[in-house]
Amino acid sequence: MFVQRVRQALRLDEIEGRIDPVLLAAALALASLGVVMIASSSVAVADGFGVGPFHFLIKHGVFLAGGVVLAALLCRTELKLLESRSRLLLMLCFLLLAAVFLPVLGKTVNGARRWLDFGVSTFQAVEAVKLLLVVWLASYLVRYRESLQRSWFGALKPMGIAAGMVLLLLLQPDFGSALLLLAITAGMLWAGGVRLRYLALPALAGLPLLAVAAMSESYRIRRLTSFLDPWADPFKDGFQLTQALIAVGRGEGMGVGLGASVQKLFYLPEAHTDFIFAVIAEELGFVGVLAVIALYAVLIGRAFAIGLRAVDIGRHFAANCAFGVGLWIAFQAFVSMGVNLGLLPTKGLTLPLISSGGSSTLMTCAAIGLLLRVSYETDRAMRQVARLRGDGVLAPEELLHEASPPRARTEPAWRSAA
Repeated sequence: MFVQRVRQALRLDEIEGRIDPVLLAAALALASLGVVMIASSSVAVADGFGVGPFHFLIKHGVFLAGGVVLAALLCRTELKLLESRSRLLLMLCFLLLAAVFLPVLGKTVNGARRWLDFGVSTFQAVEAVKLLLVVWLASYLVRYRESLQRSWFGALKPMGIAAGMVLLLLLQPDFGSALLLLAITAGMLWAGGVRLRYLALPALAGLPLLAVAAMSESYRIRRLTSFLDPWADPFKDGFQLTQALIAVGRGEGMGVGLGASVQKLFYLPEAHTDFIFAVIAEELGFVGVLAVIALYAVLIGRAFAIGLRAVDIGRHFAANCAFGVGLWIAFQAFVSMGVNLGLLPTKGLTLPLISSGGSSTLMTCAAIGLLLRVSYETDRAMRQVARLRGDGVLAPEELLHEASPPRARTEPAWRSAA
């Protein structure tokens, strides 16, 4: 029997998984589109700064290459290792958010202290925090799964952790990223089994505080009022939004043509970063907008599909990681496109994998690498179970624990009534 088990384990170790090809194709398509649109939208901006027409394109290419390296490293990292280091990753979140206030490391840009200055380049700390928070929350949801589903006390710790991060972000200030972290936390808690009614009370208590924070700065109030009626002051507070809407309107159905945008010529601020979606709408038209939305829908849909497959075979940490990354990209893409289309107040959030932005590009690529790892390990576990069933033998206890669901378990919140 012992020899049989050893031979069986050796056969299982030989089985390799496969990464999700649809997920990889969607990510590559978005990144490729981003390179093309940054090349188109940043030439005039770079020329205005006197740094050469391809400065921002080259810079983006360097960070994109670094992101590919990070994605490859995470794709080859066992999820068990990340899960075992989740508490250290949480500590790193707070260290990064606090480090921006240090005189040596912190750097202030446009009145906000959000960047870490490493000499050769700057890094926005919150971009790394998004990924680290997803990994820690995924581990926490596994360790306290039963208590999270039975009472709201289990949700207090992650909500308190998120509140502490939000406080540090508001001190920078970075209201948009603070809201994004709260949305990711709430979404992962719900996907992990927390009932909606357990999340409602903290949400009701936190909304007035967020409203006060939003109204505490005059520029946030001006952003809100200009969003409601941007044409009331199109040359001052409503300038960004009106120029974005003009760009969207000029695009019509098929666009004015790649490279032919007028709004990117010093009319539309941040044309290669926060408002690159408006340039896409102008140059590629409604067809281009639909293509971008379709690519995000495929990417996010595959992330959730991978998470559901991981749940079905009992890989809950992997599933939570997939859900977290999917929620992160979904929320950020929705907000960025909503701002460009005048559906939401202006927020400084980039369009994932498309906008120019070193920190955002690096960490979004890393998140895609994590998703690919989840798809690889999920596929590998399914192949191992299929091999064992084909051999007509029971799986070892470790594999049963990781690769097959228990017969009686509490359904997650997204599979049962709230």
